[in-house]
Amino acid sequence: MVAVLDDAWPPLDRAARDRLGRRAAAAARALGDQDVVAVALTWVDTSGITRTKAVPTARLGHAAEWGVGMSPVFDAFLLDDSITTGRYAGGPVGDLRLHPDLDRLTPLAALPGWAWAPADRYAQDGTVHPLDARALLRRETARLAAGGWSVRAAFEIEWVVSEGDGDDDGFVPACHGPAYGMTRISELPDYLRDVLTSLAATGVTVVQIHPEYSAGQYELSVAPEDPVGAADTAVLVRETIRAVTLRHGLAASFSPKVEADAVGNGQHVHLSLWRDGAPEPADGAGPVNAMTGGDGPFGMTAAAESFAAGILERLPALLAVGAPSVASYLRLIPSHWAGAYACWGLENREAALRFVTGPDDERTQAANLEIKCFDAAANPYLALAALLAAGRAGIGAEAVLPAPVDVDPASLEPADLAGRGIVRLPTSLGAAVRAFEADPVLRDALGEAVIDTVAAVRRGEIDLLDGASPEEIAAATRWRH
Repeated sequence: MVAVLDDAWPPLDRAARDRLGRRAAAAARALGDQDVVAVALTWVDTSGITRTKAVPTARLGHAAEWGVGMSPVFDAFLLDDSITTGRYAGGPVGDLRLHPDLDRLTPLAALPGWAWAPADRYAQDGTVHPLDARALLRRETARLAAGGWSVRAAFEIEWVVSEGDGDDDGFVPACHGPAYGMTRISELPDYLRDVLTSLAATGVTVVQIHPEYSAGQYELSVAPEDPVGAADTAVLVRETIRAVTLRHGLAASFSPKVEADAVGNGQHVHLSLWRDGAPEPADGAGPVNAMTGGDGPFGMTAAAESFAAGILERLPALLAVGAPSVASYLRLIPSHWAGAYACWGLENREAALRFVTGPDDERTQAANLEIKCFDAAANPYLALAALLAAGRAGIGAEAVLPAPVDVDPASLEPADLAGRGIVRLPTSLGAAVRAFEADPVLRDALGEAVIDTVAAVRRGEIDLLDGASPEEIAAATRWRH
């Protein structure tokens, strides 16, 4: 038997099911008044692909009460929809129930007539599925909270826009202006407007949007939230962008490497650690950002430094969930602002961990840590759960950061790198998986079933693309994420 995640979310009993059913029935009536005819329930699989089952709006109450059946085999799906087998996942036997999170139920402006809700996955007996990444993230958030800490998180979303419908014709940039150039906004103004208005209509707070470096590439940043909310928003943002792009007769790709010789798409993670219930003169008692106001490097508190140090120490292992595809390692190369070296620095965009202070008068809100080596092939729930576990371990060990790096680490001589303890992050998915399996903190936090299943899926995809050229790897991955 695999341990259930009861400390993350209690089992569904009869009373809980009744409450969910009544609440969902009322929500369904409200959706019907908005001409919403169906609700898409989503979860993100181990390979980072958002999967779904949908119900007519009239069936939302039943779905919330009893769940929607689906096979647990999706935990063992590879990016090409083939299936591998691990000790805890794979095969035709079994059933799970998808229960919509009604707190996040959202009409989709980009898909009129449709609503969306992230799903929690339960077994038929009402216990949480041990491979449910959303529950894992909820548990890690609760574990931090037990120590008086909370985290605010946000994902940066990078994507490219292509002419065509994402078929075998490859990638044809839908805009041709220079990197970061205003020309790219002028080329696709209606498209970008529709992305922004659709996100606003779904309740997403967009902080900024801009053209990125690679051909046809854009980036969008959103406001920070609690970790589960941030992962939900990452899914909602990507699927909204995808829907808007298709409606404009274009195709969107979030793949880490759309073309072998071009800059890839990252999905950087921003984290800030907050002390709950601490005094804050402006507002009375309330959470205080531990990333500033301390005596540590660049104003970090001791706990924030330890949190960052815990993440830095485990970056090679964390790549198995944060840079989880074979294509990820075509992106993770030096001097491309991808964070290919295990080091940190103040506003250093070549370091895997970039410390961001924000403007002087905004540091109490803005100071945060950016993880630059993660990309959009990651399951955002699993990636955040692993990051929080690593940070929590750092706090517990009172870990200390090494000296910051204020240059491109690729510019340093090998002896200088060694003397400063700077190492290159894994250059292959296989190396990251080995580090992941060997890390005791992640194994304890995520559980044996997660470790085994992640490793099995990663090795399945390594075998799938064994011997492929970089161009073939990019082509095989291009339209999957």
